[in-house]
Amino acid sequence: MRPQASIFTPILIAASLILFLSFVIRSSFGVFQIPIAADLGWFRSEFSLALAIQNLAWGLGTPIFGAIAERFGDKRAILLGTLLYSAGLCLSAFAISPFQHQWLEIFVGLGIAGTGFGVVLGVVGRSAAPEQRSLALGLTTAAGSMGQVFGPPFAQYLLNWMHWSSVFLVFSGMILLCLICLPFLRSDYKASKEELEETLSSIISRALRDPSYIMIFIGFFSCGFQLGFMTAHFPAFVTEICASIDANGLLAKFGITTTAALGAVALGVIGVFNIFGTISAGVLGNRFQKKYLLAFIYAGRTLISTWFILVPMTPFSVLVFSVVMGSLWLATVPLTSGLVAYLFGLRYMGTLYGLVFFSHQLGSFLGVWLGGFMHDVFGSYTTVWWVGIGTGLISTLIHLPISEKPRPAPASVAT
Repeated sequence: MRPQASIFTPILIAASLILFLSFVIRSSFGVFQIPIAADLGWFRSEFSLALAIQNLAWGLGTPIFGAIAERFGDKRAILLGTLLYSAGLCLSAFAISPFQHQWLEIFVGLGIAGTGFGVVLGVVGRSAAPEQRSLALGLTTAAGSMGQVFGPPFAQYLLNWMHWSSVFLVFSGMILLCLICLPFLRSDYKASKEELEETLSSIISRALRDPSYIMIFIGFFSCGFQLGFMTAHFPAFVTEICASIDANGLLAKFGITTTAALGAVALGVIGVFNIFGTISAGVLGNRFQKKYLLAFIYAGRTLISTWFILVPMTPFSVLVFSVVMGSLWLATVPLTSGLVAYLFGLRYMGTLYGLVFFSHQLGSFLGVWLGGFMHDVFGSYTTVWWVGIGTGLISTLIHLPISEKPRPAPASVAT
């Protein structure tokens, strides 16, 4: 019997490093919420709108970069994304008005799209063996989670030593490290005759007429809403609401002596447990129907979020929430991308997943923007938390009727 090839290929390692670098920066923007508002005298909603625009540009750019990768090659798509990401960060460091920062976040969002899930998971999905694909997608997604482990605490550490604009410049140079990974992205994937003969417009048309694809599209909205809101506002939420930390307590021994530090570390804790969650989702996705796993994840998010906002917030409740939510954080990504690939094949996976991801980022846009807007209007984030809980419940239910069967190209296309 032929031994199974190692899953840790150069492609998977290089793709994981790209996602890691991209998410170190992308996950840290919430830490800048208070410093930028305090330095420039902005309302919370103004920086929130900048991050919301970033998320929307990320969503709009994901199917575009997926199509670029499928037409001109993965390396060129990632190269373009890296350069846009770096340029956007560099220019944002010199933005002094909300409008300047907001439109520059378009470049950052497009850069995240070019170095994010749509392109990178497409590379991994096409290069992995069928029996290893779900796990490979989970491992790569977990690399993005590792970025979240290091990103917020690293950004907070830099902010203790330098101005926020200098941190943006550091990040602008750091993202360019993605370029050293490009030579390793060589895939031996060969599309089938049917896949080669079906056009991109044809498969998009088929997907948009498929009720299951539409349900996946709608269901991914709440994932983006919840993650976008928490990434942008969770550190500030914890800083403002959490009870004071005992300077002589257990957390102080780990250097957590302020609620601001707790907020940054909480995102890191989410990232740590996200690693286990995404890998577990990848493993389980090979054994069970992905739609049921996705419904379970959204149900879990709904329950833990409800508990979190109903109990008094303490450092303990923040960490409990971070552990549970982290286990469910990006576990949706390998399952959703794997489900799209399973239904419609691998050749156009980047574009089809990118379209679904647009729903995710539309949710992120609303979660980030509404968080800042509602905070300015009501002085708290409570309403936005409840909106996120409601969308999570909808996503739980909408995944259940999905028909999890492959959709081969019609005979008229394949002949």
